[in-house]
Amino acid sequence: MLATITGLTGTGARAIGTHMAVLDDGASAGSFSSGCVEAAIVAEAQAVLAEGRPRTTRFGQDSPYMDIRLPCGGGMDVRFVPDPPAAAMDRAASLLAERSPITLFLDGPGGVAVEPGWSPQDDGFRVRHAPALRVVLLGHGAEMVATLKLGLAHGADIVVVSPEADFVAEAEAVGAEAHHLKSPGSPVALAADPWTALLYLFHDHDWEPDLMERGLATPAFWIGAMGSRRTQAARRAALSARGVDAEAIARIQGPVGLIPSSRDPATLALSAFAEIVGAYQQVAA
Repeated sequence: MLATITGLTGTGARAIGTHMAVLDDGASAGSFSSGCVEAAIVAEAQAVLAEGRPRTTRFGQDSPYMDIRLPCGGGMDVRFVPDPPAAAMDRAASLLAERSPITLFLDGPGGVAVEPGWSPQDDGFRVRHAPALRVVLLGHGAEMVATLKLGLAHGADIVVVSPEADFVAEAEAVGAEAHHLKSPGSPVALAADPWTALLYLFHDHDWEPDLMERGLATPAFWIGAMGSRRTQAARRAALSARGVDAEAIARIQGPVGLIPSSRDPATLALSAFAEIVGAYQQVAA
């Protein structure tokens, strides 16, 4: 069973397009609230599974279920599809794993169809899904350690590129993809797509120019580097001297972060990562 929020009035704990999966024994994955409506969703899903036909049900404001209220006071429409095609679900998972955006069409054949890319069509209800946030961390020092931990806790796909062999080993041990830089010109491929952010965290800025030039040649949605305004100016001048186009150089965010003048590693990591997540939400919307 695939349950999807297709409409909201007022505010809601989850966005339109959020999914839950429910089995006939009541087991579920995902959530639509902080626990106030999940039991009702599961009960409705089991009824739909027994009937075998899709339906859309209203919860909260203007719902036929008078005893179910959302804490926010709003209303939520949920589309229940009892038996989404396994082939469609497998295709959706495969495309996202390959970092391709998808659109789920909930009124398609068998209740759900998958369309690669972003579908512009308006007939029926479509849910667009972007690949997961990927963050490539390039650098060394305590800021790298703090940002790695924060990124993994958030659930992002983290890639580490560092000249510190011990840190590379530690990153691999906790599940991150990691690459050891033996020199500033080491041939490390920067696997950056439109849902990837590049964050440069070098204290020794001699490591940066070649890696940054390669990063600017990618379609990464966000590129930023640690350092003061003076450091940023010197960085931009160095890239310009290498012949990097001014428009490309202008893509570099800096000073990075939502908290001005962050100096300790944990705060800088939080500040920069929050900026990245905010930018990702905009490109993935």
